[in-house]
Amino acid sequence: MTDTSWLGPAIDVRPVLAEQQDAFIDLLRRLDADEWSRPTICPGWTVKDVAAHVLGDHIGRLSIHRDGFHVLYPREGEDFPVFLDRINEEWVIAARRISPPMLIELLSDFGGQIVRFWQTIDLDALGGSVRWAGPGPHPCWLDVAREYTEYWTHQQQICDATGRAGLTDSRYLGPVIDTFLRALPHTLRDIAAPPGTALQVVVTGPGGGTWTCVRGQERWGLNHRPHSQPAARLELDADTTWRLCTRGITPEQAAERAHIDGDQDLAAAALRIVSIIRSQ
Repeated sequence: MTDTSWLGPAIDVRPVLAEQQDAFIDLLRRLDADEWSRPTICPGWTVKDVAAHVLGDHIGRLSIHRDGFHVLYPREGEDFPVFLDRINEEWVIAARRISPPMLIELLSDFGGQIVRFWQTIDLDALGGSVRWAGPGPHPCWLDVAREYTEYWTHQQQICDATGRAGLTDSRYLGPVIDTFLRALPHTLRDIAAPPGTALQVVVTGPGGGTWTCVRGQERWGLNHRPHSQPAARLELDADTTWRLCTRGITPEQAAERAHIDGDQDLAAAALRIVSIIRSQ
């Protein structure tokens, strides 16, 4: 049996995923023509492009994991993140011919199918690899949690571009931060330290809490328990945390907003966390 306890305790995001999908459709229905064309933090993508990307995520997930239909693979010698960037861009370009009303209708339909699909999954079963958390296989609860963070992040990017607050209260942001921080053990994988060495991460504000990453005999492992004598303590606010994990801000920018006690190098290594797939 594969041990995945180093990822920390399981979480079930399916109730908030359903609510997030409803809120996303409500957001899109309130956009005017100017807002659909506004640029977002995603380079070269407008609000409409980001929404179309979410539709592509829905269709890809259902086609591959529900219907067993998988036809797109990396080209020879193409790294997976580069492959993913390429097919995402190809999809968004093709989807530019879809009108906003039709895009909303498609997202409403397929978003509902996504919610229903995840209700059929055994969360404790092993699935594929959540690549930013390290080599797989990983439990399905992490896969659906990763999907939730993907949809939440893109919704927030649209909110940022159109001057809206988004789903930033604890109920919705808490599972995002909790999921993103599952990348910490993989982030620290090359940091040599004696067994028992601990890094404590404290996230303040809505959705915050305390996470501790402890060096074991073979790898780092994550838990939610405070540590009495961590080698390093890193404190960030919730907004900084999710933007850092998605590279909306750089580790250097996050460090300017952070409070660090103890081992500066260990804390700096933790600030290299990435909870998305990137080509660079």
